[in-house]
Amino acid sequence: MTGAESADRTGRPIRVGLDVGGTKIDAVAVSPSGDILGRLRRSAGWGDDAVVESIVMAVTALIDETGLSLADVGSVGIGIPGLVDVETGRVDHAVNLGVKSLDLATRASQALGVPFRVENDVKAAALGAAVLNGVAGSMAYLNLGTGVAAGIVIDGRIWRGSRGTAGEVGHISVDPHGRLCGCGQRGCVETFCGGGALAKAWGRPGALPVRDILDAADGGDPIALALRDDLYRGAAAAVRVLVLSADVETVVIGGGLTALGGRLEDGIRAALHAGAEASPFMRSLRLDERIELLAAGSPAAAFGAALVGASVSEKEIVTHG
Repeated sequence: MTGAESADRTGRPIRVGLDVGGTKIDAVAVSPSGDILGRLRRSAGWGDDAVVESIVMAVTALIDETGLSLADVGSVGIGIPGLVDVETGRVDHAVNLGVKSLDLATRASQALGVPFRVENDVKAAALGAAVLNGVAGSMAYLNLGTGVAAGIVIDGRIWRGSRGTAGEVGHISVDPHGRLCGCGQRGCVETFCGGGALAKAWGRPGALPVRDILDAADGGDPIALALRDDLYRGAAAAVRVLVLSADVETVVIGGGLTALGGRLEDGIRAALHAGAEASPFMRSLRLDERIELLAAGSPAAAFGAALVGASVSEKEIVTHG
């Protein structure tokens, strides 16, 4: 659905998108033509009531800052971690927000009188990255943060698979003798390139453990060198899985670890190149040329949530392939 169609249907042209994380909410207001009219960040609440209240406050603060009124807002989309029922707007197991089960869309809509839709945060970010990066065909969004997850967008639509887990590469085991993962398996992709797993394996205090690992590796620390190799090889494995299973043309890498910038991108490219050296088939896929990092400070997650909010039926957000 285009912004113009949304305005025709609701009489309210503005779409609001919220990316709700464990500590912050990134909010954007989007015009019918897709321009970002305003953006702000606010702290996120903890527990059901506080999460709803912080979302309501983020929307009201955003419209105040942009000189709009609530009457201008046609929809609000929310990207949030956890297991999301996109039909009902309920989110379960958002542990970083203290939420066990919350009818988020219903409660937020009752508070503001505006239609809400809720989506998993990584899937919303995938949709936003595809639109902002101008990807017309197929794309995977690989989120490298505390954990590892991915979303797949095909022809401008989120592809979920039969049970909503399409693209969830973080818990594919690539080494049955590897480190124990929080999911109970060993050697999952996340144990190699998830920020939380790397920080645990590093075991030294620091505000940015993965950056500390790379700095120490540059200095020759043997433990850091091994963990740096894990990071690059694990992320490369995730890229291979996404391309080989879904044949996406592009893998956009986002998440907190992208703060590492060129060191991360160059390392993943090198690992992909090295992994393909012995295989003419893998070389033909040119995986090292099919990745790109999301720009620093990109509003992709909140922008994708705004697009999610604008859809009024499951025809706009595909539930299966």
